[in-house]
Amino acid sequence: MEIRRTHLDKISSRLKEKRRFIQVIAGPRQVGKTTTIRQWVSEKKAPTTFISADNQPTDNNLWIAQQWTSARLQMKSLDLEEYVLIIDEIQKIPSWSEAVKKEWDLDTQNGLNLKVVLLGSSRLLLQQGLTESLAGRFELIPMLHWTFSEMQEAFDFSEEQFAWFGGYPGPASLILDEQRWKDYMVNSIIDPSISKDILMLTRIDKPALLRQTFELGCHYSGQQISFNKMIGQLQDAGNTTTLANYLNLLGEAALLQGLQKYSGSLVKTKISSPKMQVYNNALITAYTQQPMSQVMLDPVHWGRWVENIVGTHLLNASREQSFELWYWRDGNKEIDFILKKGKQLIAIEVKAGNRLSSSGLTAFENLYGPCTKILIGTEGLIWKDFIKMNPALLFDI
Repeated sequence: MEIRRTHLDKISSRLKEKRRFIQVIAGPRQVGKTTTIRQWVSEKKAPTTFISADNQPTDNNLWIAQQWTSARLQMKSLDLEEYVLIIDEIQKIPSWSEAVKKEWDLDTQNGLNLKVVLLGSSRLLLQQGLTESLAGRFELIPMLHWTFSEMQEAFDFSEEQFAWFGGYPGPASLILDEQRWKDYMVNSIIDPSISKDILMLTRIDKPALLRQTFELGCHYSGQQISFNKMIGQLQDAGNTTTLANYLNLLGEAALLQGLQKYSGSLVKTKISSPKMQVYNNALITAYTQQPMSQVMLDPVHWGRWVENIVGTHLLNASREQSFELWYWRDGNKEIDFILKKGKQLIAIEVKAGNRLSSSGLTAFENLYGPCTKILIGTEGLIWKDFIKMNPALLFDI
């Protein structure tokens, strides 16, 4: 099965270049990072060493140097001008960034064209020294959740199925048995993402509160909610600073983001109540008891999935294509999504499930000046068409 062609092409293009950079493929659990790089190896048939640190002892500080030396020996014994070393789950090795820097700089000093690809969790890579130890030596290839076009091509998903089951390829074959699909989502994706990608490798004083914050955020995805209201609904309540930190961790893990209110002022932005937005609609559906067939009968209820699938499409694109994503609200006037790139502003309203317009566009323009306005709904751009588009192209309108 061919997957993630855009990422494959980007990897191929960068590894062909004469100038050497460490290529870092980073993203959440089960989005195809390992499968994609294995497909690249299969297609290109390049001389490569592919290894994983997943099962290595956490106290083995020499492991990276040993693998690097082995790759150098392979390269020299075969008399090759270049060679590719790929290390998966790199964050599992302690002090990995310092070890990579040492070996990389040694190859650079000796003029050895050993190219390196690292795969791992975005949060952990950034936290444990990517930008400090390896500054100027790496390029990041973010790999986030699957788009509708990818799920349609690989699994023949309809737009409605994508809105309900989201963009995880692993459980896609289970959608005819929704309960089995939901069990897989919780046990094989959600729980490991929190327990292994966050809790085991980041200090969390209240693990139960982190899980509750995530579940509550999924429940309120698409809605603005204050931290004080969240505290009132959590069993193991913390303070607003703790909740903000946990929400930040969930965002860096590409699970749940707290979108901030657009204000044009950094200070006001920091004190605003966040609008919850999942990165993948599957995270909402996994905690929903009703089946898809029942939810779709209620236009208002189904409208929640429609608005969120627009949000996930924008959120993932903003991370991969470097534009900012906000929401805006002033009293009862609101705009679902504000996109910002440089000085360009795009305001997007989603009218789903017979939801009435808040007439926020005029009020927003009165405050911040003219902007590109997009309506997604029966009177504007159909949501099924929007999720097939590249949101970055909106800035070219």
